[in-house]
Amino acid sequence: MAKSYWLMKSEPDAYAWEQLVKDGTGMWDGVRNHTAKLNLMAMKVGDEALFYHSNIGKECVGIMEITEESFPDPTAEKGAPWVVVRVAPVRALANPVTLAAIKADPKLADMDLIRQSRLSVGRVTPAEWKHILKKSEQPEG
Repeated sequence: MAKSYWLMKSEPDAYAWEQLVKDGTGMWDGVRNHTAKLNLMAMKVGDEALFYHSNIGKECVGIMEITEESFPDPTAEKGAPWVVVRVAPVRALANPVTLAAIKADPKLADMDLIRQSRLSVGRVTPAEWKHILKKSEQPEG
């Protein structure tokens, strides 16, 4: 089965990339949207995700690997349908890729990030993934 790619948003004042790096592993909890939940449930060990600082910064800053598939969110009420995955940092992007740069790029116009801007966990196609990584090589990414 082919690897899938994702974009996962976190407000950096709540949980930043630097905190995940310091922790070495993290549980992606608190997701309370059904589409985002379905995306978490579709993740497999070995999939990769862009860590996106939302609200403050609005930029892709790092790459994470899914290390444990979905299980019930311990922060949710008992019996609630919410799930989490466990992630680990792979590496920081050489340069952040900003939301403005993504919106300005026609090759990324169909990203979940653009089409469903409030979605906290979205899919990224292999072509979008490669393109964002290439953009991250440029300082103005």
